[in-house]
Amino acid sequence: MLHIAPIYYGLGYPPGDGSAVVLVPGFLATDVYLVELWAWLYRMEYKPYFSGIGLNAECPNLLIRRTLNATIDRARAETGRKVHLIGHSLGGIIAMSAAAQRPDDVASVITLAAPFRGPVVHPNILRLAEYVRSAIQARHGDGVLPSCYTGRCSCEFVSCLNDKMPRRVMMTAVYSRTDAIVDWRYCVTGDPDLDFEVPGTHVGLVFNPSVYALIAKRLENAREQIPAT
Repeated sequence: MLHIAPIYYGLGYPPGDGSAVVLVPGFLATDVYLVELWAWLYRMEYKPYFSGIGLNAECPNLLIRRTLNATIDRARAETGRKVHLIGHSLGGIIAMSAAAQRPDDVASVITLAAPFRGPVVHPNILRLAEYVRSAIQARHGDGVLPSCYTGRCSCEFVSCLNDKMPRRVMMTAVYSRTDAIVDWRYCVTGDPDLDFEVPGTHVGLVFNPSVYALIAKRLENAREQIPAT
């Protein structure tokens, strides 16, 4: 469906301005499944970047500090403009936290099915998260907090999510009521101007023509509302 949709070829939408868009993968995923979205952004005349974080099965705070910040720095330096972040699922939560920490470097954040209001997901995902948490503790020991990878963690990654997104960072929350993996009610801000419903499944949002059209519009809006520096 994506490959036959007009948006896939940029029809009816203005080209980008060459600004950077950093893509952040979801839980237990890598940048690889975001290739289609990366290629589309490139054709739309944005400058897309993969996160570079590798497998998203690590302490999110460490992922931001060790890898994502470096990618944002590189994108900012190479384009000379604030960057846009797009994150899927857990990647959306990571993108939000990074943006809250760096509002002078991030123009906008778009989350796709990201339960940033609480970890309400399918029980099998919760079991996998507990396994990952145990692996993180074994790997880092005192290098991470005891409650790492839980809603009780108090690291900078989580504390930034508890604060409101800085006004100069434009927020977009995309969700689907037929997600089946996360509870859509935890993927919205509560502001109808920022929350956008689309049809589809959790993973399918990454390949959903409706989502691509929405991304094109919101990136254009961010370009108009937030001056590049």
